[in-house]
Amino acid sequence: MGNSAEKKARPGFFKALKAEFKKISWPDRQATLKQSIAVVVISVVVGMIIAVLDYVVKYGVNFLTSI
Repeated sequence: MGNSAEKKARPGFFKALKAEFKKISWPDRQATLKQSIAVVVISVVVGMIIAVLDYVVKYGVNFLTSI
């Protein structure tokens, strides 16, 4: 079934995982809020740009097909 080396490797893995999680530098609340606002604003702006381009392309295709 299982090798004894495999069974011993699991606790070492979780110990290393815990050590790596301690190294993570989590952002504070203020930085998280600023980054979240930036993501929402950029998403809205990109969405508006895509909507305008879609309208222009739609108008152009309709114009070309009506000729």
